[in-house]
Amino acid sequence: MSGDLDAVIGRRWRRPPLVRQAWLRWAIALGAIAYLVAAVATIEVNWSRVYEGLDRGAAFILSFATPDFTTRAADIRDGMLESIVMTVAASVVGIAISIPIGLGAARNIAPMPVYLICRGIVAVSRALQEIIVAILLVAIFGFGPLAGFLTLSFATIGFLSKLLAEDIEAMDRSQAEAVRATGSRWLQWINYGVQPQVMPRLIGLSMYRIDINFRESAILGLVGAGGIGATLNTAFDRYEYDTAAAILILIIVIVMGLEYLSGIIRARVQ
Repeated sequence: MSGDLDAVIGRRWRRPPLVRQAWLRWAIALGAIAYLVAAVATIEVNWSRVYEGLDRGAAFILSFATPDFTTRAADIRDGMLESIVMTVAASVVGIAISIPIGLGAARNIAPMPVYLICRGIVAVSRALQEIIVAILLVAIFGFGPLAGFLTLSFATIGFLSKLLAEDIEAMDRSQAEAVRATGSRWLQWINYGVQPQVMPRLIGLSMYRIDINFRESAILGLVGAGGIGATLNTAFDRYEYDTAAAILILIIVIVMGLEYLSGIIRARVQ
């Protein structure tokens, strides 16, 4: 007994394996490898088409050295302004709607019926990809920025509400209970007990969502939901790679600017 104990004490601790049986671990690993090989084998690759596209790919990459900002300057300007307006409007509306839904989706402050309803809204919003929602709204409202605005607002609600609810559920209960002990009403409790704990995180997430919405607006334009994406798609269709490079450079510059602004705002708030 003492000999076994001494042997155990001198041995380095190791985390127990998830699957204890060695043969079962090997079977799972070999099965995963076999599945991966079979999945890759089912992918049909047209190598002649890939070879033909290499020249176009090289031409597109080289076009970043000579971007054309002037030939379609009016279209680029209008599309970029449309994307910016659509992004800002959708972000403001989405954030405004996300706050009450996020409060309702937090289990520790919301009644169970409200919690279930708000969690259902969050689940539906997160389950539907933006491009699918955009195609549906384009079919309903037609081509234009309205479909893009509604799509980005809908996506913002699911993204921000879920993260806000998780932050509220992870907040310091003692600080919130101290405010409640003073006899404050529910709105006062939220404003003074909950809001100070989640506001820095909420501002950071909001800035990050604005960044996402601007990048998504370029993608939504490919299906007719407004924004610079329509101009970018036209440039690719016409093999105007220099114009496409100019548009992508502008998108990168704006995203970098938003990232820099987000860092400044988060630093000031925190």
